[in-house]
This record gives sequence, C-alpha cells and structure tokens, in this order.
Amino acid sequence: MVIGQRVGYARVSTTAQDLGLQKERLVDCDRIFEEKVSGKRGTTRPALNEALAYVRNGDVFVVTKLDRLARSVHDLMQITQMLQDKNCDLKVLDQELDTSTPTGRLIFHVLAVICEFERELITERVNEGRMRAMAAGVKFGRKPKLTKLEEESLSTWIREEALSKEDLAEKFSVSVSTVYRRMSAITKAAA
Repeated sequence: MVIGQRVGYARVSTTAQDLGLQKERLVDCDRIFEEKVSGKRGTTRPALNEALAYVRNGDVFVVTKLDRLARSVHDLMQITQMLQDKNCDLKVLDQELDTSTPTGRLIFHVLAVICEFERELITERVNEGRMRAMAAGVKFGRKPKLTKLEEESLSTWIREEALSKEDLAEKFSVSVSTVYRRMSAITKAAA
C-alpha cells in the first residue's frame, strides 16, 4: 500500500466563526485546506474542491466532523467516491470513521444504501404528488407567454404577413423564437 500525505479540510459557516479548534485537531496533517463558507446547497466550496483535486494515491483525507465535509448523505457519498477513485481514504475524527479499515468501509457502504433508498422514496413521493395534482387539474411547467386570444391574434398577423417577425415579437412582447414557433405550429396545422 502506498503511504501518502494526511490532507486536512476545515470549514466554518460564517466569517465570524473561528477555524482554530478544527485546525488544532488537524495539526498532524501535512497540509490543511480551510475556508469560511456556508455549507448550504448551491454554495461553492472552493477550498474543498481544491483539496479534493490535490489528494493523490495513498493520501488520507481528514476532517473533524462529517457536517464540516458534506451537506447531505448524498453529497458525502459523492465525495467519498471521488476519494475512492483516487485511491484515498477518508478519516472523520469525531465519528471515528476511517475508510482504511474494514469497519469504516462497511459503515460508508451502509450509508450509501440508505442514501439510495432515501432518494428513491423521495422520487416516489414526488411522482405520486405530481400525479394527484395533475388529476386535480394542476398544470405544470412554465406559464404560456401568450393567452389563447393572443395566440390567435399573432397567428392572424403571421398569416397576413403584414409585419416582420421582429416587429411581431415586439408587438406581442415575446421573443423572435416564439414567433418562429408559432409560425411552425401554423405550418404543421395546415399540412
């Protein structure tokens, strides 16, 4: 087995918080990546991305707590997969998880199965809710740019060829591509 570096990652959610305690716990790491950024979904974590790009074959990626690393179980599994792809282990100090051990790998595999099951349940509930809503007459998707009356009026203007496509788009407050789609629909209906 290749013996590599211990690469630490420390994160706090706001600039007012202090990284000191995490850095103390990661003191035996060869390199520590740190950042002060929220863990909320949609927020980029540049130091985490840099750390994941930095680790090499045989390295151990070390964090103090799972919530400092991942936003969700799904996020954790993605990060763990990236590390596995690079032949790196993950060590979480507070939870005493270590993927270099058989027990640590077992725990992460159990988490992966739970995550997959959770995602399937959520998908199933969303689909059931959507079907119920559709049966109740709820329409999904973006609201049409034009009402039926406006569509008919636009169709009339298109057939009369009195204005250019750009002028029609401006007159009806839509994009030129919307005018082209309406023209296409008219052509298909006539065929």
